[in-house]
Amino acid sequence: MTPETDHPPAPAPTVDHEDAFGLEQQFVARGDSPYTRNEKIGRILWNYLGQKLFRLTFHNWYGVRNGLLRLFGAKIGTHVRLRPTVLVEQPWNLSIGDHSSVGDYASLYCLGPVSIGRFVSISQRAHVCAGTHDLTHPQLPLVRPPIMVHDQVWIAADAFVGPGVTVGEGAVLGARGCAFKDLSAWGIYGGNPAKKLRDRPRFEVGEGRA
Repeated sequence: MTPETDHPPAPAPTVDHEDAFGLEQQFVARGDSPYTRNEKIGRILWNYLGQKLFRLTFHNWYGVRNGLLRLFGAKIGTHVRLRPTVLVEQPWNLSIGDHSSVGDYASLYCLGPVSIGRFVSISQRAHVCAGTHDLTHPQLPLVRPPIMVHDQVWIAADAFVGPGVTVGEGAVLGARGCAFKDLSAWGIYGGNPAKKLRDRPRFEVGEGRA
């Protein structure tokens, strides 16, 4: 069945990793925070107000939670369902396409840009982590590589998607699987580190949906 909207998810913003890393190195050298003043203010407002209000909403108040995320700069499509226990860091770095869902206690750690496509299912306690530290530097400066999750992906319970990973269209990351490298389209992956187990049948976007 044709979905109500047919707009592709917003692409992950372009990130110049060398420039970002160089800036963060300067912060480390000066002993400063890697966050801008606006980011600091936004994090305080979100963590002490927005996220708490998000958590207090009733289980089926999806529109209210989507509205809160949009208020803090997230790009949220139509018919998106995030459970009230979802943890979101820096929602202004988050983009979610139409008809996608995120389960209880999942973590969207959006230090860098996180772009999630349409008809994506992220199950309970999964962790999408767009932040890490540079191991080649003695002071471990923060780096924030983007994550891209394409349409019709399923990230199963307790799975982990690491910084800089692209999950191809229709891919499945099995329960407790850990993806540190890109996952190809329409593949089923499992284990730590995740390895391809087999292929998955291809579907058109929205096929079989009521």
